[in-house]
Amino acid sequence: MIRLFVGLGNPGPEYSDTRHNAGFWWIDQLARELGVSLAMDKGYSGLMARTQLMGQTIWLLEPQTFMNASGRSVGALARFFKIAPQEILVAHDELDIVPGQVKLKRGGGHAGHNGLRDIQAQLGTPDFWRLRLGVGHPGVKSEVIHWVLKKPSLDHRIAIDQCIERSLKAVPDLVQGEIDKATMLIHTSQPPRPKPPRKPPEPPQAPTA
Repeated sequence: MIRLFVGLGNPGPEYSDTRHNAGFWWIDQLARELGVSLAMDKGYSGLMARTQLMGQTIWLLEPQTFMNASGRSVGALARFFKIAPQEILVAHDELDIVPGQVKLKRGGGHAGHNGLRDIQAQLGTPDFWRLRLGVGHPGVKSEVIHWVLKKPSLDHRIAIDQCIERSLKAVPDLVQGEIDKATMLIHTSQPPRPKPPRKPPEPPQAPTA
């Protein structure tokens, strides 16, 4: 079962609406739905809330260490409360998925994501769950840093917010350890890809003499 829900991002108002903070957006919405408030806990270097869901104690965490040192916050909380890596879910922005799409996976590499890299280093294993919130790719590798630190377009932000709403419906299943059910719910609730516009029919040819 999932006991610790982590959202990745950078602290400060200048970053709050940037793509790199999609994980914070997810945790913020989860906190609103659960009726809890996140509060700064210096012991874990993050905004934290503890509550009950489905008869289980769960923690919500937004590291305030900046992205590159996210693992310091996650590792401190996980060690203190004896939360195993496979009981941790990390929500984060994902370049390789289009806005409006979200995927759940366990383990794997960090694909250059510095937040995931540091969490893996601090936990000593990649064996934690990731909720990959699509933010799209700029198309050029050299533009990635600027892309994630910029605000998405209004259409993309709406699409990301909608995928957050859909994926939160799987939280009760995640807490109860119904991972297959949660995965199916998340992966089958994707919006359909837009179909290409149909080509208009050719106008009739005028008869020739």
